[in-house]
Amino acid sequence: MRSVVGVRVGVAALTLAALAPLVAGCGEDRKGGPAAVPPAGGQQPLQAPPARALDSYAAELRAAHAARTAVAKRWGLKRVPLTAPSAPEEKPRITTRKGFEVDGHRKLGLPPVFTTVPTEEKVVFLTIDDGAEKDPAFLRMMSELEIPYTAFLSDYVIKDDYGYFEKMRDRGVGLHNHTLNHPYLPGLSYARQKDEICDMQDVIEKRYGERPVLFRPPFGNYNKDTLRAAKACGIEYAPLWNEEVFVDRWDYREGDRELHPGDIVLTHFRGRDEWAGTMPDMIRRFLDKVTAEGYAVGRLEDYL
Repeated sequence: MRSVVGVRVGVAALTLAALAPLVAGCGEDRKGGPAAVPPAGGQQPLQAPPARALDSYAAELRAAHAARTAVAKRWGLKRVPLTAPSAPEEKPRITTRKGFEVDGHRKLGLPPVFTTVPTEEKVVFLTIDDGAEKDPAFLRMMSELEIPYTAFLSDYVIKDDYGYFEKMRDRGVGLHNHTLNHPYLPGLSYARQKDEICDMQDVIEKRYGERPVLFRPPFGNYNKDTLRAAKACGIEYAPLWNEEVFVDRWDYREGDRELHPGDIVLTHFRGRDEWAGTMPDMIRRFLDKVTAEGYAVGRLEDYL
């Protein structure tokens, strides 16, 4: 979900690159005078397009930035969110975070469990769990601001309105697995864990047309059977989180209580019934902090 500003900048850069050979042809000859371009077949010498073509691009860039500023102001943000870098052509190697392994993790080829994506870019990833709150204003806000995020869904709270998440999918949001009923998985047998994960795979594929490859265990709790079951159901990654954002605060996994490049941020689909505010209120808190600290919001799937 690249912003209009990012696209326009790319177009302007390509245009300048295309004009460079033409401009270079209008240099000086060895005597210091203007160098003529020999006509071919009686045609007029090539000339660079008028400068107003570039002025037009600059005007479009300014207009796009003004529009983005207006959207940020309308949603009550302190700053315009930064544009995320392009998806890396070479994806980073994802491994399980030290201390998060289970016995035989690598030997069995189990999905990596991680809280941060290896990158030097100042980008973080927003992930939202369960699907209990279905706020139309949240969909509008994220669409108008062009902020990417990843959803981990549980059937027991989305089944009363599958259509809400269809709108989300149509906006390019990845919909992934958070089990059918959000149980404490380590307390279940392997067979029951597999049912929770595989059956949710089936629900998402049936309703939204694609079988997920990302899975987040409820509460962040898992054991060896959890990851074995996830692998058997087609899961390739098990992202957790390094920070959690609420309407009124941030919680941190690390003792330094700071954001880091590549951090995964967790929040939930919640509203006034459980929070002292709405999902747009939570997004304001999230975006104001990450933007003030020089971070853009990237799309997690683009790095996997």
